[in-house]
Amino acid sequence: MHYRRLGRTGLKVSALCLGTMQFGWTADEATSFTVMDAYSAAGGTFLDTSDIYSLGSADKYGGISEQIIGRWMQARANRRELVLATKVRGRMWEGPNGEGLNRVHLIRACDDSLRRLQTDYIDLYQAHWYDADTPIEETLETLTDLVRAGKVRYIGCSNYPAWRLALALGASERLHIARYDSLQPHYNLAHRDEFERELADLCLDQNIGVIPYSPLAGGFLTGKYRRDADVPTSARASGVQKRYFNQRGWAVIDTLEQVSQACGTPVVQIALAWLLSRPAVTSPIIGANRPEQLQDALGAVDVTLTSEEIKQLDDAST
Repeated sequence: MHYRRLGRTGLKVSALCLGTMQFGWTADEATSFTVMDAYSAAGGTFLDTSDIYSLGSADKYGGISEQIIGRWMQARANRRELVLATKVRGRMWEGPNGEGLNRVHLIRACDDSLRRLQTDYIDLYQAHWYDADTPIEETLETLTDLVRAGKVRYIGCSNYPAWRLALALGASERLHIARYDSLQPHYNLAHRDEFERELADLCLDQNIGVIPYSPLAGGFLTGKYRRDADVPTSARASGVQKRYFNQRGWAVIDTLEQVSQACGTPVVQIALAWLLSRPAVTSPIIGANRPEQLQDALGAVDVTLTSEEIKQLDDAST
């Protein structure tokens, strides 16, 4: 495993982050433990979750993924070895303040996450998406209080458009309070426009760590989807088909396979190596329903694409 600084901070994180949305959804607790064990054994230290995970569980308000991670950390006694990231914003209880980025919700949600995770601090606490009903100053001041209380060490955001991220950075500078040091965008070889249009330049200019989610496009960039084959059975198959089964998507797959064959490297590793080569990217978030899937992806940290191979992939996906 390789390690990188998260943006302007001194925090070192694994070059590949383990996403845990599937824990308690498409992976039961025992399987989730084996996935985290395999990731840890490979040198991985960076776990990302959210209080609303797992979306497909029977629990109305999630929290399942955090509970599984908490029990795993207790069983392995490895909390201090990890960089633990979770997110806040979604509905977690009834009532008008059961969701959002207001002071009431943030303080209670943070305490609830700490309890589920069985820890007394969160390394990276992220706004899952923006809250148009709450002034950004209120959100940032509350997050700053959580940092000062020792409950949170760094703060970040996810799914923020460039203009809202810029407003947040300006508010932090103006008020001399904590600022977002990371961004979690939807970004992969087949979904580039949204991040590259404005966010990439903003993150580079402001030295913000970028930890993209869905780096393999829900499995589309693993090579298991084919033009003339039946759609694989999975929880994400219909969404993948709707989003990526188009001329651009198949052009990306064709080029991935060409580069893969030329350098003798699995398709999944080529897709991740492309992301790791992007100047703004710190640590793509990979998910796995079993350890074998994880092993396929982890090898990407040792793959270095040539400038010509990167250009091939850029041309196919532009």
